[in-house]
Amino acid sequence: MTDISALFSSPAVSGAVGVERAMAELRAGRPVVLTEGAARLLVFPAENLDSASAAILENLSNGRANLILSPQRLRRLGVERATPGLVATPRIDVERVGALLADEEARIDAPVSAPGAAEEAALDLLRLATLLPGAIVAPLSEPLSQLQEVRGCDVRAFRAKKVLSLHLVGRAPVPLEGAPDSEIVVFRGGEGLRDQAAVIVGKPDLSGPVHVRLHSACLTGDLFGSLKCDCGDQLRHTAKIMAENGGGVILYLDQEGRGNGLANKVRAYKLQAQGHDTYDADEILGFGLDQRRFGYAARMLDLLGVTRVRLMTNNPAKIEALRAAGLDVTDQRIQGRPTPQNIHYLATKRDRAGHYLDVDLPPAGG
Repeated sequence: MTDISALFSSPAVSGAVGVERAMAELRAGRPVVLTEGAARLLVFPAENLDSASAAILENLSNGRANLILSPQRLRRLGVERATPGLVATPRIDVERVGALLADEEARIDAPVSAPGAAEEAALDLLRLATLLPGAIVAPLSEPLSQLQEVRGCDVRAFRAKKVLSLHLVGRAPVPLEGAPDSEIVVFRGGEGLRDQAAVIVGKPDLSGPVHVRLHSACLTGDLFGSLKCDCGDQLRHTAKIMAENGGGVILYLDQEGRGNGLANKVRAYKLQAQGHDTYDADEILGFGLDQRRFGYAARMLDLLGVTRVRLMTNNPAKIEALRAAGLDVTDQRIQGRPTPQNIHYLATKRDRAGHYLDVDLPPAGG
């Protein structure tokens, strides 16, 4: 009989399978068990908590449940910490958990304790699944065979393994408006369960610096022309410049909402409509300035044979990430059009995240 475990035995795959299955379970609103050595931790995404799941979790946890929150969310609750923290939830109250998770007016109502490695891995698992960074966690004394198990060490190693497993799965010529001589190349891998795409515009000379843009997917801006950001403008302007200047490569990365995911991006938009800037809105939801990773973007360029890059960006973090990956990087500034709807957003990116934006903008919050 064929040993099916051989399918999962390569270094680039082993361990990642459990993480991907656990992510799918959490996104479906089902708990998972995270193991750290001999210890077992029940993990349930707080955003999916309702009265039925609260009753089940309360029964399983025997009064030992905690809510783990990110340091950014704890800061909004009035607790300054550099690391995540645990808030005791011996009685799992849906309204209380919801307020602690994302209510902009909520304040901490109990002592905050330090998490262990397993609890921190649980929080990272939620980030990988693009869920709000908050989970009900509880130690288990017995296995729960009906639940997906995942190891903490595999969660911590997941991103690096996904970079190694990145591979090309398809390519075809696709004429684009303003760049008719273009080809789309699709890679399987990156974080989560998502594919990544490269758009090769024209016939770039790989022996010299290649125009490259790392463009994180923006459904609202790229597809629907949202006036709240400059993403769609940057994407189309980049393709035009490349088509007119010897070609280039656009990496279209599935990292919506600075890596927070589409649902959390829309939640942040609602907070922005209430007067918060883009970064404060993300912090209210428990996120830092930017959750994106660009290691697999460097791997995509490597697979395409690109080693010298003229990066089209206004984001210094992208330049630093590619240099850290060993690429020879120079940069070319690019930005979209300021509009009455996005001018304060652009100013905030300039003033709080150090983006290179040269247009005349008011101070962030002005």
